[in-house]
Amino acid sequence: MFRCGEEVVSEESEEESHGVNLMEFSDEILLHILSYVPCTDLVLNVRRTCRKLATLCLDKSLTHTVLLQKDYKANKDKVKQLMRDIGKEIYQLNMAGCYWLSSSTIDHVTKCKNLVKLNLSGCHVTSLRLSKMLSTLQHLRSLAIDVNPGFDASQLSSECKATLSRVSELKQTLYTPSYGVVPCCTSLEKLLLYFEILDRSREGFMLSGQLMVGESNVPHYQNLRIFYARLAPGYVNQEVVRLYLAVLSDRTPENLHAFLISAPGSFAETGATKNLLDSMARNVRLDALQLPKAWINGSGLLQHLKFNNPFYFSFSRCTLSGGHLIQRVINGGKDLKSLTSLNLSGCVHCLAPESLFRKAEDDIDSSILESLVVSCCNLRHLNLSAAHHHSSESLGNHLCQLLSRLKHLLSLALPVCSITDVAASVEKPPTAPNLVPQTFGRKVRIGIQTYPKNLGDQANQKIESSVFWALMGSLRFLETLEIIGSSFSSAMPRNEPAIRNSLPPCVRAQSVGDSEVAAISQLTYLQSLTLAQLPNILTGSGLISIGLQCQHLRTLSLANLGMMGKVVYMSALMDMLKHCKCLRDLRLEQPYFCAGAQFFQALSHCSSLQRLCIVSRSGTLQSDAVMSFMANCLEVIMCHMFMGESLTVCKNLQQSIVRSFQAERPALNVVIFPLLHEDLTEVIRDVPMRHLDEITLFKSRVAEEPPNLWW
Repeated sequence: MFRCGEEVVSEESEEESHGVNLMEFSDEILLHILSYVPCTDLVLNVRRTCRKLATLCLDKSLTHTVLLQKDYKANKDKVKQLMRDIGKEIYQLNMAGCYWLSSSTIDHVTKCKNLVKLNLSGCHVTSLRLSKMLSTLQHLRSLAIDVNPGFDASQLSSECKATLSRVSELKQTLYTPSYGVVPCCTSLEKLLLYFEILDRSREGFMLSGQLMVGESNVPHYQNLRIFYARLAPGYVNQEVVRLYLAVLSDRTPENLHAFLISAPGSFAETGATKNLLDSMARNVRLDALQLPKAWINGSGLLQHLKFNNPFYFSFSRCTLSGGHLIQRVINGGKDLKSLTSLNLSGCVHCLAPESLFRKAEDDIDSSILESLVVSCCNLRHLNLSAAHHHSSESLGNHLCQLLSRLKHLLSLALPVCSITDVAASVEKPPTAPNLVPQTFGRKVRIGIQTYPKNLGDQANQKIESSVFWALMGSLRFLETLEIIGSSFSSAMPRNEPAIRNSLPPCVRAQSVGDSEVAAISQLTYLQSLTLAQLPNILTGSGLISIGLQCQHLRTLSLANLGMMGKVVYMSALMDMLKHCKCLRDLRLEQPYFCAGAQFFQALSHCSSLQRLCIVSRSGTLQSDAVMSFMANCLEVIMCHMFMGESLTVCKNLQQSIVRSFQAERPALNVVIFPLLHEDLTEVIRDVPMRHLDEITLFKSRVAEEPPNLWW
């Protein structure tokens, strides 16, 4: 600990004075250091250490914006004291996902009279409490809230509606069919809608998405610049979003420059939506675009839409061919240096000239990818997952070689079959583990190689000419990497039972294993890593290299590595975890995973770990080991385990964790439940959206949304 305060420094001996005293740094450096400290600690603890820090901790640069969204230690007393001490100094307050704070605690936001931006997504706020709160926030211009069952806009006071009339940015997460506060927001420029409405109520009744069209305030959309809608699976979500779109189709805002709709599955185009798109083609120039696949497939829409300086495109799951992509989006090689984010996830034909009469497994046309790379040379986020992108044997035209030209990439998602060397996959015969059927049947005993303990020996095993090794070496500043099997589907459901069978991995992916994983260790600044369905993992030796070299790793997600009947990489994973001091989120999905004492002992070395999710069909756990782990790792606030244990074992363990640790950890969220139980979907609906969306449900997150969409 540093010695702070003039009184203390003056008493130091002459020898001690030669050491580094933090208080001797300039105010600018100290403010930069303090900016990394949670605001609750600054105001309630650090401020009380000495006179100098008492002044610096209240500097406007630190109190202007307060972020509580992942301050899991911010209990009700700390939040109340924070609002009392600096409430009037706060202009931007982010409490998104503070599900553990009661409504009465959130009421103290009313002390922040000068708030301009407020995020209450995931917080417990009723219509009446929202009305009281917003009535006092007359300077508010940006608001994010949840609309839960029971929300009643008629309970909003005239003062509240006056505040809403001045709001220009609104983010609503809808858990019930409603317009929420949109009819009151007459000056909207940015509207973000997240539809999380289930088709059935808790009581089992079918819900209807019908709303009163007259409540939608048609004229109030005319200043809209950004419209974003993200739909969870379900018919009701589609019904409700159509009502919002019907308003836009009546009169399309002339200043609209970002139009984004993310919808899973089938979302059919209607006459109203076709009119809207036709109107957009005539009247607006877009900078960001995302549409449901049915709206683009087989239409000439992209040929008519006009773009200004686009920064985000998402054609996720569309059947858009590479020829159309080049001709209609980048106009045969038009300069698109402004484009920073591109999502082509699930676009199986996007790197082929035409989609007709082409098999998904056919080789890509490297000239299409080359045109894309040349035109969009400033891409920072690129998603090519959930498709088969097989390179041909032509020298210099491998997908990895072309992507290595994108020197500004910060996040990248690729299918496993795209990173294999063509010559290696053709010449190399399948190894023994790949001859084992990829099923969930009885376990097969085979000999497993031991991974090299000496990293020098491991380095000697790598293939220097590997295109994936070269790609990883050229993207040294990459922060997020996803390598996901083109056939992979998670066993963790969204709104359906967990009974899906995983498809076998792509034949081209059969040679991808430990060497490729070791190549990732070149990414010194890597913060988030996802590996799913890598069939040739024999020992997991590459994971150790990542643990040693990628010291900034904060999020790790591993799923279905190696053979399915045995967790062949367990020993290497435990060695890896001992080095992951910055790891905060860990998600493991693997059949027959044994969450036992050795695993949790290794995991206890991850001193920064906050969230753990394990999904394992036929997996087992040791209750005593879990309890010991929770007692040793004081930062853990989320423990989700969906295994093959009985309901009784799961419930008893969950209750024990909550009873033992809830008092000291206000944000603690524990769900331990049998993966194949029929009531799993009911259990999932109670998981806080922050955890459900960020870690519990498996999905590709690269270029999922435009960068800096909200906060």
